[in-house]
Amino acid sequence: MRLIPALLLATAALPTLPGLATATTATPAPRGTTEQRFAALSQRYIDGIARFAPTYGTSLGDHRFDDRIGDVSAAGRAALVAHDRALLAELGRIDRRALGREAQVDAALLDNALRYDLWQIEVLQNWRWDIQIYNDTAGGALYSLAARDFAPWPQRLKAATARMERMPAFLAQARAAIVPALVPQIYATTVAKQNSGMVEIAEGMLAPHKGELTAADRKRFDAALVTLKAAAAEHQRWLDTVLVPQAKGDFRLGAKLYDQKMKYALVSDLTRPQIKARATAALADTRAQMYALSRQVLAGKPGAPALPERPSAAQQQAAIEAALQLSYAQRPARDGLMAKAKQTLAQATDFVRAKNLITMPDAPVKIITMPKFQQGVAVAYCDSPGPLETGLDTFYAISPIPDDWTEAQATSFLSEYNDYMIQDLSIHEAMPGHYLQIAHGNQYKSVLRAVLSSGPFVEGWAVYAEGMMMDADYMNGDPLFKLTVLKMRLRSITNSLLDIGIQTEGLSRDKAMQMMMTGAFQQEREAAGKWVRASLGSTQLLSYFTGYAEHVAMRAEAKKRQGAAFDLKTYNDAVLAHGSPPARFVRQLMFDLPIG
Repeated sequence: MRLIPALLLATAALPTLPGLATATTATPAPRGTTEQRFAALSQRYIDGIARFAPTYGTSLGDHRFDDRIGDVSAAGRAALVAHDRALLAELGRIDRRALGREAQVDAALLDNALRYDLWQIEVLQNWRWDIQIYNDTAGGALYSLAARDFAPWPQRLKAATARMERMPAFLAQARAAIVPALVPQIYATTVAKQNSGMVEIAEGMLAPHKGELTAADRKRFDAALVTLKAAAAEHQRWLDTVLVPQAKGDFRLGAKLYDQKMKYALVSDLTRPQIKARATAALADTRAQMYALSRQVLAGKPGAPALPERPSAAQQQAAIEAALQLSYAQRPARDGLMAKAKQTLAQATDFVRAKNLITMPDAPVKIITMPKFQQGVAVAYCDSPGPLETGLDTFYAISPIPDDWTEAQATSFLSEYNDYMIQDLSIHEAMPGHYLQIAHGNQYKSVLRAVLSSGPFVEGWAVYAEGMMMDADYMNGDPLFKLTVLKMRLRSITNSLLDIGIQTEGLSRDKAMQMMMTGAFQQEREAAGKWVRASLGSTQLLSYFTGYAEHVAMRAEAKKRQGAAFDLKTYNDAVLAHGSPPARFVRQLMFDLPIG
């Protein structure tokens, strides 16, 4: 598809919600109008992504710079700052009141994105201490070329060859930028384990196809692979002998930086105390719902704990734990995780289609083993094609159980990711969660909005999707499945308390583990992994609960406005018809409220 200013694209009519406003189709604006100026500015921002971050550009579907990795030197950062400041200044000269409602949303998102970029470079200065940035870029440089068939293998392999040739310089720039003493130890050790992943991609995903190259190009590819291996080995020596021994940085942001980052990441006026208070209340409410289900599951069972109508804290804890034990016993074999994920994805897809909960996407989805360079942070993720691509696969990635885990550790993990939990995971990551939502979102006419998608909207939808499947009696209303959904909801709530506690309140690992294992009923391996994940980043874990709460409130408002005319499928289609902006903007667009 030819890339043209996103706001000028003609699109099909979006779903109509009785009594509510929906996204409108933009018509070409006369040259020189405010709409035209903003469209051109948006396009310059999108074009700049691939120039300054070629690896990210490849993943978005902009393939102009597939042979480059990016300049992460001081000069490269200075050029990016100048670029962002110029765009921000021009955006400030545009009268947003003269824009259409959809464009006003995009302008707000672009303003936030530019300010967030500048804040990270100039205030947070994460380029000095977050070694993960460079690891993700290096691994992604090759993975983004290998994973999807956006072009014939010879074209992708020649681009990969060029990137492998550039890898020594890129990694040298990374080492020059990083100040080892500022790097948190957990960042250093995690990346030291992931570093070899780029070579695995080259050897396992790219090299098997080099037979499609000409003899000359094959010779160059082989030489570039040798160069890559040497660069990775040199970088590994630096990681092991310099970075890991010297890494003394604090992974906790502290309240001031955290609050600033939170506003940019959530695009919300919610304060940290407000989020914590809401999460604390939601935790108590969700545990009460879990107790009610546990009484249903355990009623009449021999050896069941006390199940009074008004339990003490200890009685509530014991009952929920006993009920969850019934689900833990139904788990896949150590090598059966992938097969179970495939089976549950097919089952969930058939159910959503049969119940007609939402319009089904045509884009394909595949379950894959998570690449090594991305392992060690999350158990699963959804990797959708970029908004500039068409007809390519979405990946539902599962992290394998590490080979060095004992049987006890594997059993702990599989007790957490039991048959019921894998059902819920497939709902969250794929159907009707991330895969379906992003497939809808990428159909919206604004490429800028797809590029600047909201984490809370996306993650919140996935948690909302779990509840929707529970309410629709998925798995024939099995109470153990419902209990698992609520356990996952409890996990999303706890994520917020965990993130705030670790990053701003000095929450210790022991107390965090207690919060997860006792308060949220997580197994030791899941809780230990979440501690690592929470230590490796900040604010992202807020997305699940804050986004879910916004989705639930928005649907409740739609039901109240529409009354008996409310239809779930029509509502779901309408919510996703606006792309993936923050939910507050979707609400304003749907209910015809002022944008802001």
